[in-house]
Amino acid sequence: MPTPKQMEKLAAEAVRRPSPSPAAPDAPLPAGYWDSVLKDPRAGTTEAQIRQRRLSEIQRHVLRISCRRCQRTVEIQTADAVRLYGANALWKDVAQRLLDNTC
Repeated sequence: MPTPKQMEKLAAEAVRRPSPSPAAPDAPLPAGYWDSVLKDPRAGTTEAQIRQRRLSEIQRHVLRISCRRCQRTVEIQTADAVRLYGANALWKDVAQRLLDNTC
């Protein structure tokens, strides 16, 4: 633990040193940012590809689908969906069954 004298000295140095200004909203992003975004495995995934995934391939804990007609949202845990419909079931088919049961 620093002594009070050391704390005063550190505070005085912090006041004298200019702090880096926060990045402006329109400032360019670091080069590594876009590299990491594009290397993310979800970057190239389209909605159609997500719908064609098997339940065993989905990493999310909770699956959610909403009806366009009635705006109802249905959620199910991935583990429960696998138990009820099987690991090889397509998410598209499971989602349709869930909406058929509620809408």
